[in-house]
Amino acid sequence: METKKVYTVIGLMSGTSLDGVDAALLETDGHSYIKRLDFVSIPYAPETQETIRKCLGLREDLDGFIARAEIEITRSHAAAIDWLLSKTGRHPQDIDLIGFHGQTIFHDPANRFTWQIGSGPMLARLTGIAVVNDFRSADVAAGGQGAPLIPLYHKALVEAASLTKPVAVLNIGGVGNITFIGSDDTVLAFDTGPGNALLNDWVKTHTGAEYDEDGKLARQGRVDEVVLDKLLSHPYFTKAPPKSLDRDAWDISILQSLSAADGAATLTAFTVKSIALARAHLPEMPLHWYVTGGGRHNLFMMDGLRGAFNVPVDSVDTLGWDGDALEAEGFGYLAVRALLKLPLSLPTTTGVPEPLTGGRFYKAGQ
Repeated sequence: METKKVYTVIGLMSGTSLDGVDAALLETDGHSYIKRLDFVSIPYAPETQETIRKCLGLREDLDGFIARAEIEITRSHAAAIDWLLSKTGRHPQDIDLIGFHGQTIFHDPANRFTWQIGSGPMLARLTGIAVVNDFRSADVAAGGQGAPLIPLYHKALVEAASLTKPVAVLNIGGVGNITFIGSDDTVLAFDTGPGNALLNDWVKTHTGAEYDEDGKLARQGRVDEVVLDKLLSHPYFTKAPPKSLDRDAWDISILQSLSAADGAATLTAFTVKSIALARAHLPEMPLHWYVTGGGRHNLFMMDGLRGAFNVPVDSVDTLGWDGDALEAEGFGYLAVRALLKLPLSLPTTTGVPEPLTGGRFYKAGQ
């Protein structure tokens, strides 16, 4: 059997919830070998978080604001790498590659446009480590959705764990997305709808907290069924996959008359119901749902999912995976695949016409 080279890589992720930078250290050959080593999550400074918010929805950098934000974001990612290296006793020369997702500020695949800011050359220069970034552009330019991109990593993990199929890996980040792996190894993936972003924004606006810890605020409220029905009437939910979303696809101004608790309850129900609706697009019903991302910490949301499904719903942590680290790990895995010119996306994960690689490579110190 051919022995494939194993790379030591760092994967970086900053999601649509804007909470900070996740950095994961792993070894992988970009195929079936994965050894998870360590992970750190570094919150954005409040001023950096606010800078990013001001970038969301912009398609052009008319006054250089986004260029300045990109420098700030890249430095935050370099700092997260420093933390991870310090924690693990590693040095830049011990790392083969960085997978740098960057920060999505605009995603419009229908018009073949997506924008993740973060400078690959700058990060390679700051860290002294080779970098792969810009994972989505090639897919979107070819007519794909550019998201979700982690399904091939989910598939590798599922196969390594010998999980019974069909199975679903549900990521509840800023946006929700599902990776379905069928009994015949079919991989289907798409964004299900809102994840945590709308709820986090609501909670921050109404209470000052960054998120609804354990779902306590939502648990105190009542779902406004009229508002919920309006939210669920969006045509996205009946659209066949592959499909993807921007975090700001919904206008939540219709919640403005609700109390903090009722709004949280309604938005939590919105996430749960949208995930339940996603089942209509699956060729088989999963025997088990495994949940990753920040949403798995929301006990009220997890209770809602268990109530909506008639099969087990568990955190991926029950498998020994780290649900906080999974997306960052995934971009480390994809960086190796990009280096090897292997596919990052498939027709059944993003709608791209054929399996497609992607990413841009920058040498260490470039």
